[in-house]
Amino acid sequence: MTDHRLHVHVPWAQLRATLPFLLERSLQPEIAFKGPDLDMVSPQHLRDAGRQLAGAGLKVTIHAPFADLNPGALEPLVFKATRQRFFQTLEAADRLGARLVVFHPGYDRWKYSGLDHLWLNQNLHFWPPLLKRAAEQKCTMALENIFEKDTGTLCDLLSALDTPWLGHCFDIGHWSLFADVSLSDWFNALGSRLVHLHLHDNLGVRDDHLPVGEGRIDFAALFQLMSSLPAAPSMTLEAHTRSNLLRSLTGVAPFLVT
Repeated sequence: MTDHRLHVHVPWAQLRATLPFLLERSLQPEIAFKGPDLDMVSPQHLRDAGRQLAGAGLKVTIHAPFADLNPGALEPLVFKATRQRFFQTLEAADRLGARLVVFHPGYDRWKYSGLDHLWLNQNLHFWPPLLKRAAEQKCTMALENIFEKDTGTLCDLLSALDTPWLGHCFDIGHWSLFADVSLSDWFNALGSRLVHLHLHDNLGVRDDHLPVGEGRIDFAALFQLMSSLPAAPSMTLEAHTRSNLLRSLTGVAPFLVT
């Protein structure tokens, strides 16, 4: 089973060991970096990995570091560290030949409740230099929903910046856990800016990252909504073990066009 839109989660630290499996199965990776990875990896190592994947006809997406980072940070040192890590991620993406990078937006309603404008204003200062770099290397950036209860903050930010180089990554597992709006309402608000999806399941209690079809999420409804979009987004199976990935590939197969 192969779908040109489909990727699978692979931590950078595991890419070398996972590469034979990816090549054998023709699976495209979404390479997830932690901050220290970006300090230690050599440019040549990135270029070599990118050439090997491209040589097999496999595209690459990237997941940026997120731990302790926040593009809406009010603390100047956190703001600066986040921008540095995100620039490093774009540089790594360019060397790997990736054309899409997923970022966490850093919004948390418990921190910003009632003061969302502070998060938004910081983001409006944060992203323009990165947008310039992304446009230069023709790499789309995508903001993933994490703790968002609704689409308001993401809509406000994406509308204010209004650029084809910054879109939305819809994580259906996070939506299932944290959102208070229906799937159709989410798509009505952000479907036009949707460029990527993260697919995993849960039971509505914690972020289990279960295989597709093994939790409570209605994936048939998701793919029905996707069919009405003007352009089909790419997607990543966010399975964290090999066995879960294999089960997730089976679970998603009925919804994919081969």
